[in-house]
Amino acid sequence: MLLRLLLLLMLTTTTLAGQSHPTAYQLYSKKGKQTKYKKLVKAALQADIILFGETHNDPICHWLQNHLARDLGAAGPITIGMEMFESDQQAVLDQYLASTAELKDIDAVGEGLWGNFKTDYQPLVDWAQSEGIPVIATNTPRKYARIVFKEGFAGLDTLADTEQALLPPLPVPYDATLPGYVRMLEMMPGGHGGETFPMAQAIKDATMAHFIAANKAAGRRFLHVNGSYHSDDFEGISWYLQRYAPELKILTISTVEAADAGSGKGNFLLVTDGLMGKSY
Repeated sequence: MLLRLLLLLMLTTTTLAGQSHPTAYQLYSKKGKQTKYKKLVKAALQADIILFGETHNDPICHWLQNHLARDLGAAGPITIGMEMFESDQQAVLDQYLASTAELKDIDAVGEGLWGNFKTDYQPLVDWAQSEGIPVIATNTPRKYARIVFKEGFAGLDTLADTEQALLPPLPVPYDATLPGYVRMLEMMPGGHGGETFPMAQAIKDATMAHFIAANKAAGRRFLHVNGSYHSDDFEGISWYLQRYAPELKILTISTVEAADAGSGKGNFLLVTDGLMGKSY
């Protein structure tokens, strides 16, 4: 099955870039079969949580996220969660959505807005604002991820209660044998960061899963936007959601470029054209 998927990806490289009517993206099912956007929407409507794993600087991802959000919103109430906002920004984000704060106010909290926010994420946030849709800041404040990178999870134990409220309940579950974390560890064998490198990733995964579960209201689908690595292979956020809210049905989307040799895995695979210009 993996060989078939890789062959499809190699064929797609030629198809996306070389056909007489170029296509910006292709969608594949979990089994590696080419599928259509309407099938993705249909599957998403049957899920409680949709984890849209993106490539952060790929405009096709952001374009499709906006379409999917609108189609889900047209079918029923939704909540949007975003890795791009950290949990200490939630209060001012709520004020922005209520039109009582400006972007500069969000940018002044914590480590501010991502550099590509205005081009890649503001359209989704402003659409949610216009529709009265909640937007949840799910990510770990980076200062706490740095603590974990330096000291491991034990470094979080001495945080004040107000700081721990920005994180999942401690101690955080952790499985160092998950393939995604093993690959991260292999990137820094025995060097600085060693075993704490994937832990810093895990605290982000756990925090995002925690705030998704905490803000999943009955009768509202939850669309979450995150980097693909946080949900590829049904690990990361998905693994933590299975522990925090096992009753929820999760659908994952993974993104790769057609020119890439590797591939991410999810219920759907989004293959984008490598010729598309990037936002940074």
